[in-house]
Amino acid sequence: MAVITTEAAAATKVRPRKSRTLLMLNIGSVVAGLAIWWGLSLAGLQFPTPGEVVAAAWRMLLDGTLVTDVGASLGRVLAGFALGSVAAVLIGFLMGWYTIARGLFEPWIQFFRTVPPLAMLPLVLVLMGIGESPKIFVIFLAAFLACVISTYQGVVNVDRTLVNAARVLGAGDGTIFARVVVPASTPFILVGMRVGLGSAWGTLVAAELLAAQAGLGHRMQNAQLYYDLPTIFVGIITIGILGLIMDRLLMLAGNKLTAWQESR
Repeated sequence: MAVITTEAAAATKVRPRKSRTLLMLNIGSVVAGLAIWWGLSLAGLQFPTPGEVVAAAWRMLLDGTLVTDVGASLGRVLAGFALGSVAAVLIGFLMGWYTIARGLFEPWIQFFRTVPPLAMLPLVLVLMGIGESPKIFVIFLAAFLACVISTYQGVVNVDRTLVNAARVLGAGDGTIFARVVVPASTPFILVGMRVGLGSAWGTLVAAELLAAQAGLGHRMQNAQLYYDLPTIFVGIITIGILGLIMDRLLMLAGNKLTAWQESR
């Protein structure tokens, strides 16, 4: 018992040190990236300087366009990503747990996985019009297809020894599913959700290029027409920051939900 306590204390001391090291490396990487960007812009490449991008962002904040665009894009991503993740988890669990569901859903999922969601956009626009529904739908499709396979793999990869042990102890299917399958599949689900989040943001920009009245992709398209590079950079950086924040929130949630799992 004393040996275990000593090892646990040592691990507790190592984690903050590792976190500080990672934070310093993150900060150093960002500073180096900004320095390279500034150097490229000063070297004659057609890059706006960081100062010009900050000035453009401040101007867009003052006139309200940046807030409006962020609100529109964030709302579409959150709606499509949430719907896609929920549907992916439900169908992924069904496919992994029930052979009938796997036989019914798998051919269609594998088929649509080979078709980029953006390839569906012209058809979706024709069927749904030019409102918010087609944009949210293609984001939903991108998030769903990225997450459903990961969830399915999480279920089928559950250690059969754990399932058999639970059955020996008298647990029914419902208890096994809730107490064994769901916890064991959670890391796979979170990885799929993080991939789905990136797909959702990537799909959003292209979806907003068509028939959008507001949004970061819409603003970047308009800036392209006038060769307004600082505004394009503002859109790219804003999307990157929003995506990074959402990804880190998913990581924090994952760390809480999988605290029992050993990590490096």
